[in-house]
Amino acid sequence: MDPASAPLFDDVAGGPPGGAAWWLRASDRVRIRIGCWRPEGAARGTVLLFPGRTEYVEKYGAAAADLAARGFATLAVDWRGQGLADRLLDDPRPGYIGHFPDYQRDVAAVVEAATRLDLPKPLFLLAHSMGGCIGLRALIEGAPVQACAFTGPMWGIRMPILLRPAAYGAAYIGPLLGLGGRLMPSTKPDNYVEMQAFDGNALTTDPGMYAMMQAQLSAHPDLGLGGPSVNWMRASLNEMADLARRPAPALPCVTFLGTCESIVSAEAIRDRMAGWPGGHLDMVEGARHEVMMEGPEIRAQVFDRIAALFSQSGGTGS
Repeated sequence: MDPASAPLFDDVAGGPPGGAAWWLRASDRVRIRIGCWRPEGAARGTVLLFPGRTEYVEKYGAAAADLAARGFATLAVDWRGQGLADRLLDDPRPGYIGHFPDYQRDVAAVVEAATRLDLPKPLFLLAHSMGGCIGLRALIEGAPVQACAFTGPMWGIRMPILLRPAAYGAAYIGPLLGLGGRLMPSTKPDNYVEMQAFDGNALTTDPGMYAMMQAQLSAHPDLGLGGPSVNWMRASLNEMADLARRPAPALPCVTFLGTCESIVSAEAIRDRMAGWPGGHLDMVEGARHEVMMEGPEIRAQVFDRIAALFSQSGGTGS
């Protein structure tokens, strides 16, 4: 079945002209949303952009513009349970997943849609945070991409040692007590950027990009998502532990890690990249968790590096 047209909030996306969105059905009939932007003229290929937890297609309009300026089309996705995709609980605010590999159903639908929409080949992967966890699994299982890039990938979660027993206890005991849909202790049902002022935020040092995120959710509250559920935490911990035991794929890769990262585990990222054949870890001085949402200088550095890798790996245009 061909993808059906879906809303794309151009008023806040800031993507290249001519963007469009579609609904997809994963193999278990969960509805997800994709958004696509193309560059002017011949394209070097299409970047499958895998967002993080709480994120949505429009948040990456600016990234799509950066990629389009370098000759690449972008296909971003609203994962199940977030953005405009089907929410998986009666209460739409907690981030929820039943089993982490369910996200691979979404990946399969995205890859199929790239073919049905006749998007420029070859395909590349750019994945952020939770999308980095989903993306790594997809690569290990043979996703048809030529090269990959990650920003702040969730290959481990940064967690103070004193909080780990309580967090692990909630994550593994909660579902047994029928509490899997509840928010993790100390988290809230509102989106992070709605609650957190720019000062002290863990995402970006750029006030303009932070204001953009806040404006997007203010204009379109349905895009927002709150803290992780107990079941999401259990599922993600299991997935990260399993992935840590698996070898990296033999695929050209660059991973960006801000020197001020405070959300995901820098140690897990360093360990993974130390064993990645042909992989490179790029430390971004002064950046926080979302290097694609930093100031113009850092963004230019990051997207130039990504475009160079993808061009060297088959994205030379036609």
